[in-house]
Amino acid sequence: GAAMQRFLRPLLCLWALRLPAGGGAAAARGLDVASYRERVRAMFYHAYEHYLESAFPYDELRPLTCDGQDTWGSFSLTLIDALDTLLILGNVSEFQRVVNVLQEGVDFDIDVNASVFETNIRVVGGLLSAHLLSRKAGVEVEAGWPCSGPLLRMAEEAARKLLPAFQTPTGMPYGTVNLLHGVNPGETPVTCTAGIGTFIVEFATLSHLTGDPVFEDVARTALKALWKNRSDIGLVGNHIDVITAKWVAQDAGIGAGVDSYFEYLVKGAILLQDKELMSMFLEYNKAIKNYTKFDDWYLWVQMYKGTVSMPVFQSLEAYWPGLQSLIGDVDNAMRTFLNYYTVWKQFGGLPEFYNIPQGYTVDKREGYPLRPELIESAMYLYRATRDPTLLELGRDAVESIEKISKVDCGFATIKDLRDHRLDNRMESFFLAETIKYLYLLFDPDNFIHNDGSDFDVVVTPYGECVLNAGGYIFNTEAHPIDPAALHCCRKRKEEQWEVEDLMREFYSRKKTKKFTLKRAPDHGEGENAKDPEDASSEKAGEKRNFKKSSHSLLSCPSQSFNSKLAVLGQVFLDNT
Repeated sequence: GAAMQRFLRPLLCLWALRLPAGGGAAAARGLDVASYRERVRAMFYHAYEHYLESAFPYDELRPLTCDGQDTWGSFSLTLIDALDTLLILGNVSEFQRVVNVLQEGVDFDIDVNASVFETNIRVVGGLLSAHLLSRKAGVEVEAGWPCSGPLLRMAEEAARKLLPAFQTPTGMPYGTVNLLHGVNPGETPVTCTAGIGTFIVEFATLSHLTGDPVFEDVARTALKALWKNRSDIGLVGNHIDVITAKWVAQDAGIGAGVDSYFEYLVKGAILLQDKELMSMFLEYNKAIKNYTKFDDWYLWVQMYKGTVSMPVFQSLEAYWPGLQSLIGDVDNAMRTFLNYYTVWKQFGGLPEFYNIPQGYTVDKREGYPLRPELIESAMYLYRATRDPTLLELGRDAVESIEKISKVDCGFATIKDLRDHRLDNRMESFFLAETIKYLYLLFDPDNFIHNDGSDFDVVVTPYGECVLNAGGYIFNTEAHPIDPAALHCCRKRKEEQWEVEDLMREFYSRKKTKKFTLKRAPDHGEGENAKDPEDASSEKAGEKRNFKKSSHSLLSCPSQSFNSKLAVLGQVFLDNT
């Protein structure tokens, strides 16, 4: 409808731009975009090859000792996290090899206590993204793809391991779950806000692809529980008790512990064309501006009173200008970005905490673990404005990371930006996010930046389906999700179910007598999914796999004319 188009209009500035190769205005300033792109590619392989050589199958590389360690579970995490980056760099052969390695080697049936949040964004998100990109990467996909496939099954298996965490009185999940036994007895009920509100992108994608509504349902319930428990002045705190819904840490801000909750309201709204999620964010946005914003900086305040509790900037907050650009607030986004960029220039990186009034680092928070957030915002804002200052941040990031952080075995976390001491760790997000956003900043013609002028039409058991038209939604670990894929695997219109049932009857030629039609539920499950007289429809009701003969006769009704054209990479649904 008109309202939906109104809130999606800001995306035009992001996805409609066709940038000139060579970076436009930046070339005039003497910044060689192509050479920086190649330097970023070399950075990726320096880190990736040393991970494979020295750390695989462990989660992460320890670059100072050239060995590996398990950190967030035991999933060969860096390999899952780096998989879609391989394709963005154009390496289809290694993408295909890794897909096979992961299928054979990753097991989620393990006695490991895992972070629900991290497992979702890195493992479920990484597998979903790779699944949706696998045809583009030349993988031979199953007949039912994108509604089935080995990576999708792995993503679903990992997500199912997280579901016990959501079984609380409030619907807000525990922060940790044992992958074998569920929630441990005595597990702390205190979870950070982001650990509750950062599931809708991955879980809704899973539900739409698999037909099982449980994932999207639990993610929505958790989002709404946070909304319901906001303070009278419209703010949420940092940590909450998921049993009692009492706020334990009452600091409100846009950074650590809260950040991706706000991000997922916006991205969930765009991905699902959901006005309710967007209106929640816009309400929060008003309260954030009213209480936490000072001179284009954002401070931390007490969630009930609005009084300043910490006048600090955290490096994790640097995602905010990118998020503002997604809702079309580009001027404010640029002003805040430029504040953050001055901090980068002061230190050659963003310290974890920066005291705004004093203009210096905070004790014990002087490190920079090669985080992506400022580069992520630069990528979004460059799509929207083509301002060459944004490419200069990219240049500075490449120069400083290479100068300070590069070691023989990869790139090491910077323990202290003041004296450039290093830590023996390379987080998986360095390859998943930091390198990816840097590369995309310097690669205006990458397929990720598609404006809808190019797309693939895929025939699925559910009809024709438009994919790879652009408008990708990055999860908070920079794993791109194709929003059009969410409309490939189910029907919405009652008449279409009936037509399919009629045609199935016609082609089965098993019956001549009259039959009754019952509409199968949207997600292909439930007690009314089959005609009791017709056992052959049972499988069809569950899996909706049709014989080839019906492919050409059935088309997907949820793909409107606009979405076939994939206008501006955005899919507009015609739900009438």
